[in-house]
Amino acid sequence: MKVICGLGNPGDRYRLTRHNVGFRVVDLLADRWGLTGAGRVRDGAALLEVERPEPIRRVLLVKPMKYMNVSGVPVRTALRRADADAASELLVIADDVDLPLGKIRLRRGGSAGGHNGLRDIIAALGSNEFNRLRVGIGRAGETVDHVLSTFKKDEREIATEAIATAADAAELWLAEGIEATMNAYNGLDLAAEPE
Repeated sequence: MKVICGLGNPGDRYRLTRHNVGFRVVDLLADRWGLTGAGRVRDGAALLEVERPEPIRRVLLVKPMKYMNVSGVPVRTALRRADADAASELLVIADDVDLPLGKIRLRRGGSAGGHNGLRDIIAALGSNEFNRLRVGIGRAGETVDHVLSTFKKDEREIATEAIATAADAAELWLAEGIEATMNAYNGLDLAAEPE
């Protein structure tokens, strides 16, 4: 089974914040696949399981229902429930202040890059060897205030497109793996002016 985990903070107060783009990507995948409802909450995470046609197979969508900084244990528990290997069968989707709005980046592993949710997952798994998809939210002002703010009116269209593109990338990861997905999406800039 493959596991796609979107990071965010639970509750309506945070629903449309920059920090919650991971949740929004998972919600979009659930909508695309005809899944209804928020999923059952078990062991600190909302879980939705779906049977997909080959080559995608079974997929578990996960949204930790703890705050971002304590996402690790719910992710570890969901992986165990799915009997999935973190290095090859987990994709974590998170926001990234170091990427401009309109860019996404996939990596096979690596550091948390200052992201507290990723840091907690690395600590809980005891490894940084898992796939991650970062969605650029840009950087402005104080980091905490920025990530907990909503997208400005002139950013919303690109943010919505970036979330849809991240969902496309997650579907390609399911079908073809991390290398093909990195090659397809890592150079893409949705905010670039058309030539």
